[in-house]
Amino acid sequence: MTKNSAHKKPEEAQAESPLHQYYFRSLICFAAAGTLASYIEWSAIQPVYIGTIVFLLLYTYLTYHFTHTLDREKLSRVTRYLSWADAALIGLVLSLTNFSLLPLALFLTMIQFNALLTGGLRRWVEDNVAFAVGILLSFLVHKPQWVFSSSIEISAASLIGIITYFLAYALYMHQRMRRLIMNQMKLENEQKWHKIRSYKLSRYLPPPVWRAINQGKDHMLQAERKRITVFFSDIKNFSQLSEEMEAEALTELLNHYLTEMSKIITHFGGTIDKFMGDGIMVMFGDSNSKGVKQDCMNCVSMAIAMKKRMKSLQQEWYNQGIKKPLQIRMGMNTGYCTVGTFGTSSHLDYTVLGTHVNLASRLESAAQPDEILISHETWSLVKDAVMCQDKGEITVKGFSQPVKVYQVAGFRKDMGKNQSFFEDRAEGFSMYLDLEKVRNYEKAKVIKALQTAAEKLKDKVIV
Repeated sequence: MTKNSAHKKPEEAQAESPLHQYYFRSLICFAAAGTLASYIEWSAIQPVYIGTIVFLLLYTYLTYHFTHTLDREKLSRVTRYLSWADAALIGLVLSLTNFSLLPLALFLTMIQFNALLTGGLRRWVEDNVAFAVGILLSFLVHKPQWVFSSSIEISAASLIGIITYFLAYALYMHQRMRRLIMNQMKLENEQKWHKIRSYKLSRYLPPPVWRAINQGKDHMLQAERKRITVFFSDIKNFSQLSEEMEAEALTELLNHYLTEMSKIITHFGGTIDKFMGDGIMVMFGDSNSKGVKQDCMNCVSMAIAMKKRMKSLQQEWYNQGIKKPLQIRMGMNTGYCTVGTFGTSSHLDYTVLGTHVNLASRLESAAQPDEILISHETWSLVKDAVMCQDKGEITVKGFSQPVKVYQVAGFRKDMGKNQSFFEDRAEGFSMYLDLEKVRNYEKAKVIKALQTAAEKLKDKVIV
């Protein structure tokens, strides 16, 4: 819907085409002319009657000739004026027929019907006022006798004309309603497909962009400075794996990995900036921020959850024939960045830029497999709830000074006697145990497996 059509007045939206108006005005005028002709005493013809009949016949053509060249806005206004003229002419004709009973009832009913149908209460008032004005103007050329006659000739002419008018209007309204129903069905079908397309499109756009466009607030996506937390991750030696696996199997594995990671990102309220092959870039605090500290905590919580989920995925992939465990490395940093849309008038990208973004990327590259590296600023925001190991300072490409980094070990509440997550690896040995995911009915089975493995290892003579 265009902006102009959205602000059309009701009368403009309901305005009929000049041709349709011509047809219905012709029926009215012919009925009125026939009624007036049947009332004339041909032995003593009065000029006012003949003049009115001729004017009625010319009036229909003249109005069509005048209106068919008008645009829709002007046509709506002119149609309103012509409706007044129609009512006034009917009042004049009925006055000239001395208010014959049946024509009076029929034409008056027709005025009420037409006014209420095309313009509502306002049009009804206006047309009835115009009808009364037409009667008053008729007094200038004719003084009615107020006999309210019911001559069969007069009644028959008006009855035939009005019945024809109502039948034609009923047929026209039936066709119009049928077209409206067809258009509504077409519109509903288009809306359904638009929703499907919108859903498909939403998967290619960041949630803040999608919400802003849907709410008509895309002007709010302009670049601005925000203190946010940026996260990067990728799979170690993924390029080597892509050379060893078939393209179809690799695509399925990668999509499975990205799907699982995306679920965790969504759960913790992150915004996926982009996928870069096996790499993922996520922002916290760009929209719906819960405060810098909480945004940072959500990001670290997400990284820990991703690390745990990766362990279970490694087992799944091992059972599918992938011998080398896929390991992810992660890095994150917190600081002021420029967030918003960048690009040209024909292509825009919603992303984040700045030195702190580069640092997060460098930390991810410097991390070891299954390691989460964070900057000092991020550590200062999560140290109360997260146990971190000081890794000292590292030299980072693009930064003149060494950068102090920390390795995330886990939540403090899960460490020590409350530790619920265990993992270790050595040559010929790999263990991953998450107590929170072990079901009660499988507890004995897990204990037995650990005891059996421990006894076998004690009895084994290693040369």
